[in-house]
Amino acid sequence: MNSDIFITLFSRDLKKLRKEIEQYHSEAALWVKLPGTINPGGNLCQHLIGNLRTYVGLTLGGYPYVRDREAEFNQKTLTQMQMLSELDRLHEIVVGTLGTLDEQRMDEEYPHDVVNLFPEQSVRLVLTHLLAHLSWHLGHINYHRRWITQVQAAQQ
Repeated sequence: MNSDIFITLFSRDLKKLRKEIEQYHSEAALWVKLPGTINPGGNLCQHLIGNLRTYVGLTLGGYPYVRDREAEFNQKTLTQMQMLSELDRLHEIVVGTLGTLDEQRMDEEYPHDVVNLFPEQSVRLVLTHLLAHLSWHLGHINYHRRWITQVQAAQQ
């Protein structure tokens, strides 16, 4: 994949993520744990923000960021409105960073071990992994939001 394709796909999924968070009917709904699951939508969104700010924004784009991965899963560090604002900023950072990557940079070794399966990890491979990771958790958040919305509607 080249940077234009990555820009298109990351932009699409980050916009979908923002729409999912926007559609939660209340602040509290973001944090409800579903039976048999570990992470509610709010924690997954915080995780995706931390993940992409670290591996794309900081590492590839040089945007300052300090990650607290444990807090992403164990705390309510962002309100719904803060998440929406962070997602807008994340979109700018990811698209801006990807726009600077030429084919030579895409084929360079990514400076950190992210995928844990390959001895050599090009920037292109890591971006592919990060896109799949974003899409995977986006599906979790969509399911969580629809389930919470359905339960709330049934209670009214």
